[in-house]
Amino acid sequence: MSSAGLVVRPIAPGDYAEVSRLTVAAYRADGQLEAAPEYGTVLADVAGRAAAAEVLVAAEDGVVLGAVTFTLPGGDYAEVSRPGEAEFRTLAVDPSAQRRGVARALVQACIDRAASLGCHALVICVRRSSSAAFALYGGFGFERDATLDWSPVPGVDLLGLRLALPVLAQ
Repeated sequence: MSSAGLVVRPIAPGDYAEVSRLTVAAYRADGQLEAAPEYGTVLADVAGRAAAAEVLVAAEDGVVLGAVTFTLPGGDYAEVSRPGEAEFRTLAVDPSAQRRGVARALVQACIDRAASLGCHALVICVRRSSSAAFALYGGFGFERDATLDWSPVPGVDLLGLRLALPVLAQ
């Protein structure tokens, strides 16, 4: 996927350090590490994520601006997906590159990947207070699904969103 010089591609080992840095920076800037600062260690472990799930990066002119983790049910990084669904998480855009379509490109790449695998839905969980995330995902047609809500630690409430995907004949 590419748009105006922005390319979404699988992560390469040479991207790990930059994706680690930008993911922690994005979560910190958004206030998402205040209730669970130890989550920064999980976010920084890009090599671990890449070994257990698909990590996609968005880059422009060779500079990595954002990343997302895509997984199927049963994977180490799956939290709420069910059979026939795909899930994405740890969507992060470098704070200096926000509002440039990077997050939209990463979400679209996840939608395209889920559709290519024949999934009937794509799911994500977001913090209750993340109005920007709700606006972004709502623009793609994601709808609230309270059956996906959960809390990984006290004080962090995650709300589920689901996007129904057309099932293509195989």
